[in-house]
Amino acid sequence: MLELDALAVGWPGHGAVLSDLSISLAAGERMGIVGPNGAGKTTFFHTIAGVLPAQAGTVTMGGRPVQAGQFRPDIALVFQQAEDQLFCPTLIEDVSFGPRNLGLPASQAHARAARALADCGLAGLEDRPVHHLSGGEKRRACIAGALAMQPNLMLLDEPSAALDMRQRRRLIALLAGMKQAMLIASHDLELVLELCPRVVLIDQGRICADGPARDVLGNAALMLAHGQEVPHSLTPHHGTGHAHVRNCP
Repeated sequence: MLELDALAVGWPGHGAVLSDLSISLAAGERMGIVGPNGAGKTTFFHTIAGVLPAQAGTVTMGGRPVQAGQFRPDIALVFQQAEDQLFCPTLIEDVSFGPRNLGLPASQAHARAARALADCGLAGLEDRPVHHLSGGEKRRACIAGALAMQPNLMLLDEPSAALDMRQRRRLIALLAGMKQAMLIASHDLELVLELCPRVVLIDQGRICADGPARDVLGNAALMLAHGQEVPHSLTPHHGTGHAHVRNCP
């Protein structure tokens, strides 16, 4: 469904942040994108979504090239900061904004938004001012706004950032039940491990690993070399003292 061929990404007027990215993503596949701060994960997402032009190579979605500035409702980008995405006075206005701009009649746009809000556990909050939502509600409101567009691919940038445990578990359950393909960039490696069968590790301008999540995230030497840690659930434990074995393979 998504094809990246020798893609280079970066901001206009500057050199490439990431180069020679070649990745394929199947319909409904979930892939985790991990790497240190500054590795270029957000820039990568902005290029796939058509916000930034590719510096080299191509992005193809559903057999059609993605061009910067071209509106592609089949690709939904959920921002890292909810406040960057929510801007309408009320929740229902915000979530229906995308469908309205597809040219749908008001009744259809409202129905899409109401369905997306219900799917995200926000039914009953339609008239709530967006600035009165909690952090977890804002995060789910952003996802609802994406779902209302009925995309085939969702790009989620640090979706669990600043969420408490209850809201984080609710978010994981929500994402796990979706049918859309997803790229999830996150430092929450337990979330990535739970949701994504496949992980790509990026650092120093390139792909450093691409494979099954448990193999990539459980490779202590690889993770250490790129400023990461093996998730706690993949760290062997021995005895009642809950001691960890260091430098495990």
